[in-house]
Amino acid sequence: MEERLSRAWSLALTHPRLWALACGVLAAGGFPPLRLWPLALLGIAGFAALIVAACDWKHAARLGWLFGVAHFTFANNWIADAFTHQSEMPAFLGWIAVPLLSLYLAVYPAIAAGLARALAGPRPLALAFAFGGSWAFAEWLRSWVFTGYAWDPLGLVVLGAWDRQGLAALLPWLGTYALSGLVALIGAGIAVLLAKRAWLRAAAVLGLVGVAMILPGPAAQPGGLRVTLIQPGFQQRDLDDPAQYEDQFQALSALTGPRRDAGKRLVLWPESGLPDYLRPGYPKRYYLATTAGGDPGFARERIAQAIGKGSLLLTGAVDLKVEGGRAVGAYNAITALDDEGEFAGSYYKAHLVPYGEYLALRWLLEPLGATRLVAGTIDFIPGPGPRTIDLGAYGRAGMQICYEIVFAGQVVDRSNRPDYIFNPSNDGWFGAFGPPQHLAQARMRAIEEGLPVLRATVNGISAVIDARGIVRGHLPTSFKGGRIDAAVPPALAPTPFALFGNPLSLGWAGLMIALSLLVRRRLGG
Repeated sequence: MEERLSRAWSLALTHPRLWALACGVLAAGGFPPLRLWPLALLGIAGFAALIVAACDWKHAARLGWLFGVAHFTFANNWIADAFTHQSEMPAFLGWIAVPLLSLYLAVYPAIAAGLARALAGPRPLALAFAFGGSWAFAEWLRSWVFTGYAWDPLGLVVLGAWDRQGLAALLPWLGTYALSGLVALIGAGIAVLLAKRAWLRAAAVLGLVGVAMILPGPAAQPGGLRVTLIQPGFQQRDLDDPAQYEDQFQALSALTGPRRDAGKRLVLWPESGLPDYLRPGYPKRYYLATTAGGDPGFARERIAQAIGKGSLLLTGAVDLKVEGGRAVGAYNAITALDDEGEFAGSYYKAHLVPYGEYLALRWLLEPLGATRLVAGTIDFIPGPGPRTIDLGAYGRAGMQICYEIVFAGQVVDRSNRPDYIFNPSNDGWFGAFGPPQHLAQARMRAIEEGLPVLRATVNGISAVIDARGIVRGHLPTSFKGGRIDAAVPPALAPTPFALFGNPLSLGWAGLMIALSLLVRRRLGG
């Protein structure tokens, strides 16, 4: 065993670039749906060992970039599937887009590796702490630079199964980016132990993580407000087909009723499931292709009939910005309607998906034949950010549409804490890897903020997630309609992260870097 490990390490030193690529793939294997967290930690350990052995910080950064290219290409393979659900561009472009995106995303592991090596030098123990702090810092940068791409933080690999928290139980005190830093520190620590041939201690570290991963989750707490969550199961190709609109509305209506309990009820419909424009005042031509005969008032009336007395609906919708008699932009919206069809509030998505909901550099790319993945030529406009809507007897609703839920520290209005977060989505774009990754990140927000998250998606995975991140009910990816009838789980008291946000994570990152400098000084250098 020892001889084989020595040969593997010699090979790694001889071909560090190939090993950096291999370690990137291994680390991504810890993400859902594979959830191979032991291999992920060993991949991180191997990468940390390569940083120690690097000639200098520049060499370490280059290895970090290669690690990132492989890591993000494998983790984000679901993006290629999105290109198969549109007709404007050839589907094979998806398999080009994924590695091209990864060439950029790999900059952040390069920053983490280069910074860690510069701070700690070749001292393994000092580098373990520096690597943890640098990774947390780089991941935070990735969440906001160029509008941010926060998908798949490294801490996701230690999130437990749906009925367990795993090491993600630390999220309320660390936040996502510091948890990712802790995972990097654990991986680097394993590398230190393996370098010292402390096999039993390295196995013990993996064992302790394993125990945390299998500990049972907390028991369910009783909720009050009843909720009916709808997953219509529409085919992605049918969502923008006017010939399907009426059938889609009737399917939503049939799934929503009849009532299965008395009293107040919150009804949740997904993003992209409702084709009608609900707001009045648009030019008549914009209503003609919808299901309500050009009358938004009638559209709201029959929605009220569908949800029934005592119910309030939160639904994904599209609102228009009209100037001079023409639409100049659109809002990806959540609209609240009461049982009389009256508006009870709305929210506009703030974190839009580049090249999905708007075409960045349109002036340059459109003449070259590029277009958005979402149908239509009018770009979506970002909303102002997290908002809590007081729905009276139906609670205070925080709202995050689809992709927005992945941005740690940006999902809640901290001055007006909600009772729950509604996260409508359309995950039909995302292949086999995207939906379980999306659900997992929604679970991380629930644990971090101490708030339940209610997910309604067109085609899975819809779920009721309690404030500790445990899935209390779900509907799998399926082209069959379904519903969940449940109670909204109660919120917890504000967590430390809910009070302080991402500065808490950055504080932990700073502490890890400070410990690195202390260790380096103690070791003489």
